[in-house]
Amino acid sequence: MEYKSLPHLFEECVKKYPDNVLLWEKRQAEYRGSTYREVYERVVALGAGLVELGLGKGDRVALISEGRNDWVVGELAVLFCGGVSVPLSVKIEEPADLMFRLSHSGSKGIMVSSNHQDKVLALANELSGLEFILLLDEPGLDGRKPIEELQQGVSPRLIAIEELVDTGRQAMDKNPGVLESVKEALMPDDYANICYTSGTTADPKGIILTHQNYLTNMEQASAIFEVPSYYTSLHILPWDHSFAHTVGIYALIYNGASLASLKTGKTLNETVKNIPVCIREVKPYFLLSVPALAKNFRNNIEKGVREKGAMARAMFQAGLKIAYAYNREGFNKGKGLGKLLKPLYALFDAVLFRKIRTGFGGRLRFFVGGGALLDIELQRFFYAVGIPMYQGYGLTEAAPVISSNTPDFHKLGSSGKVVPYLDLKICGEDGVEMPIGRQGEIVVRGKNVMAGYWNNERATDEVIRDGWLYTGDLGYLDEDGYLYVLGRSKSLMIGGDGEKYSPEGIEEAIMEKSPFFDQVMLYNNQSPYTIALMVLNKSAMYDYLRKNNLDPGSLMGQDAAIGKLVKEINRFMPGGDLQGMFPSRWLPAAALFLTEGFSEQNRLMNSTMKIVRPAILEHYRDGLDYLFTPEGKDFFNPRNKAVIAGLQ
Repeated sequence: MEYKSLPHLFEECVKKYPDNVLLWEKRQAEYRGSTYREVYERVVALGAGLVELGLGKGDRVALISEGRNDWVVGELAVLFCGGVSVPLSVKIEEPADLMFRLSHSGSKGIMVSSNHQDKVLALANELSGLEFILLLDEPGLDGRKPIEELQQGVSPRLIAIEELVDTGRQAMDKNPGVLESVKEALMPDDYANICYTSGTTADPKGIILTHQNYLTNMEQASAIFEVPSYYTSLHILPWDHSFAHTVGIYALIYNGASLASLKTGKTLNETVKNIPVCIREVKPYFLLSVPALAKNFRNNIEKGVREKGAMARAMFQAGLKIAYAYNREGFNKGKGLGKLLKPLYALFDAVLFRKIRTGFGGRLRFFVGGGALLDIELQRFFYAVGIPMYQGYGLTEAAPVISSNTPDFHKLGSSGKVVPYLDLKICGEDGVEMPIGRQGEIVVRGKNVMAGYWNNERATDEVIRDGWLYTGDLGYLDEDGYLYVLGRSKSLMIGGDGEKYSPEGIEEAIMEKSPFFDQVMLYNNQSPYTIALMVLNKSAMYDYLRKNNLDPGSLMGQDAAIGKLVKEINRFMPGGDLQGMFPSRWLPAAALFLTEGFSEQNRLMNSTMKIVRPAILEHYRDGLDYLFTPEGKDFFNPRNKAVIAGLQ
């Protein structure tokens, strides 16, 4: 069926799945479900209330909240009015960053949860076009200030969501068709969302996604992943992320399935700590993940194994070895002599891996991985324990899914096959399409490609040319049609001879293979050699020194610690146990060791957990220059010794 808009899609799904649960939410001690019909009734009531507030077609409403039922209800209500939702990250703390997005989008209203209302109220009077703030948590309850107190000194009207829902119901009693004319007038090319990029080093860009963009990408995602109507997913990614938005909300609605939100804590960290318990209670059939979460899941699994003793750990490692050999890269699983390992793998699965899956609720079929590149070792690990993590690729400008591995077609290490109804080509620097196997820029064309950047025609023209979206990402297609993403073109290392190489794979491998490095950033801009900024795992480093009776404050301790770190790097060099993984010229010949990590707080990482290279280069410019001096090139330089000394 052809849908004109997201409200049209939702209405049709309500007719088809009225009694299916759409939203699960844990407000108190347990999860409670709301059916498609119940959610629809709340959406139209809130939509009618927004119309009473004066919201009209094309008006923007910002949404700042942790995942919850009213996140979906709120966005759909805005869309039913013909409005445009502006979902913003709850991680935005800097007033200037929040102010830019609210001002640039020209938001007429803001929907906000209690955890974030103070930062919104502090800016409210400075936003000339802001008319109302909708409070998603009832004022006056659970220790929250009453609305009369919150309103003092604030010009835009504050209104609680329940009050506006009641207003909408009363309006519908008087005029049942209050939303009909606006909703029916919606067309596929009308704007649905403005999604802002991280903007860590420059003003963020507002990506305009239309109803057609979402409808197309939702259909593309559903064509490659079978999602029966009984499926449930727990959303552990921020809901403003395009990945969670399209795949985690609209694709589930399209299939009559359900989604659950995390139990919200008073802080972001408190909410994150609820993940394990919520997974066990929801028993999801699939989860959306990013590399940072995948690593945490693996660490927790391995920690649980270690706590069971040396015998359990040895069995687990043996099981992984068998599983890796049997699974190979997925598409060639059990081929050739590998099929002889199937009974042994089945035994380890029954004895060990099934227990791990129980910790994820017992129904988890797979993860879908997005965001940054996911190391193949992590992919092999989750495949081995029976919860494959199917890596995909996309970007918000494409709504966002471009390719993905799936249960039917997967090749570990790749980003899967291109979704249907999308054209993709690999272009060289001259714009000419490259043959199979040759790397270049990934360029796509389809109805899921954004309408452009909000109020930024110049930036739009830079990335959309003749209908093609130039992603800025490097990659290649193999002979089987699998896409391999190598990294951002702007992140490339460039040798003195002009040769280029993407650093992401090396960085991920170093972090994956060594317990001593939490974060790594390589750098080479036509330089004589490659250098690195390497954030140490302080706990692992300190444990190494303690076990070897070494004092980090002594020269002997410092030399021993740095020597150990150099050995870890040299594992990838000729003669090392990991030699040949990467050309040695792109491995660090010098490094600055750090104890402060790259984070959102210091603006060296964006909200999608990717390091922001330009910001890091600027922040550590002095240190990078130092590494190209004779003293700095020596790993045992005074600055690195001082870092080790600071571990005391």
